[in-house]
Amino acid sequence: MENRLEATEQAVQLIEKVKSKHGPLLFHQSGGCCDGSSPMCLSQDDLIIGDSDVLVGTVADCPFYMNSQQYEYWKHFKIILDVKPGRGGVFSLESTEGMRFITDSELIKS
Repeated sequence: MENRLEATEQAVQLIEKVKSKHGPLLFHQSGGCCDGSSPMCLSQDDLIIGDSDVLVGTVADCPFYMNSQQYEYWKHFKIILDVKPGRGGVFSLESTEGMRFITDSELIKS
């Protein structure tokens, strides 16, 4: 599978900081309510990946999953993981760092 994911240097730095506190991480973007359109940063043991989740790629050795229904909208785009100031989702591990993960995108040219 082609890796359809990249991260800014600031995102990688925050991932490494959160990893040092919480161990192996994963990202999940569900598209649901309650910040579902933002990527959630979780410990790998805190989320059971289901049949409706698609592995989009990895960033800083962390898998990035997306709900298959949302992936249908994003499958023609490269996802760029970035950060900006603010609080992340209530369950997202970066929420105490004063920064939050966001996704941007670029159309993949065939």
